[in-house]
Amino acid sequence: MGRLQHALRHGGLALHYQPQVDVRNGAVVGVEALLRWTDPELGTIPPARFTPVAEATGLILPLGDWVLHEACRQLRVWGDQGLHVRVAVNLSPQQFRQPGLAAQVRDVLQGHGVVPALLELEITESQAMTDPTRARRTFTALADEGVTIALDDFGTGHSSLAVLKQLPVQRLKIDRTFLQHIPEDTTDGVLVRGVLALARTLRRDVVAEGVENPAQLDFLRRYRCPAYQGWLFAPALPPEALAARLSGGVAGGAVGCHSG
Repeated sequence: MGRLQHALRHGGLALHYQPQVDVRNGAVVGVEALLRWTDPELGTIPPARFTPVAEATGLILPLGDWVLHEACRQLRVWGDQGLHVRVAVNLSPQQFRQPGLAAQVRDVLQGHGVVPALLELEITESQAMTDPTRARRTFTALADEGVTIALDDFGTGHSSLAVLKQLPVQRLKIDRTFLQHIPEDTTDGVLVRGVLALARTLRRDVVAEGVENPAQLDFLRRYRCPAYQGWLFAPALPPEALAARLSGGVAGGAVGCHSG
């Protein structure tokens, strides 16, 4: 915990950004900010190791605050360079339960001079469904600030269709576990197709996570999934590498556009 506190205060943390890509034309339509920690003695430490420690010790709140500020700072840098790309930031359950979350997000956006529509906030489906009434209230307050809302790890929780219909959520993210064995696993294929049909009915956008091979992408294209992210296109990249890739024309005129 002490080393993570030191990194939080004195450096060692960084955000990398994984592109989200239009299935139809390969244009980058957004990126997801992913936290990286490099310790001078321990080397690179994966989030799966340090996130549970941060959650258990209360460090997750200052860590989440750092991520939000850093993502918005980077949005401003890219904007000054003429790159206007939507950035998705994951909220921890503790952050999501904070009173005044919407006001905090507004202050961060204003402090960095960032257009709210370029920030997307992700909360897992399971967390949102733990207390649907509270989730709807928090989502509504955030949506009123102009940010985009996404349900992460969709398909792993227990969404009520009645609740889902009422949530001001713009995007569903299909969990990577459903893509791992596509197209071989017909059951997973049926589930993904079901999510896509549901999203179209509810007029929600979709991003499929964890796309690693052309067969998975062909499946998503066949069943009209709007967007995907995964190693097939690119891993999470440092901001300079992502900016160079976008400036090189990969995103074309679609940078910052929605993928629906």
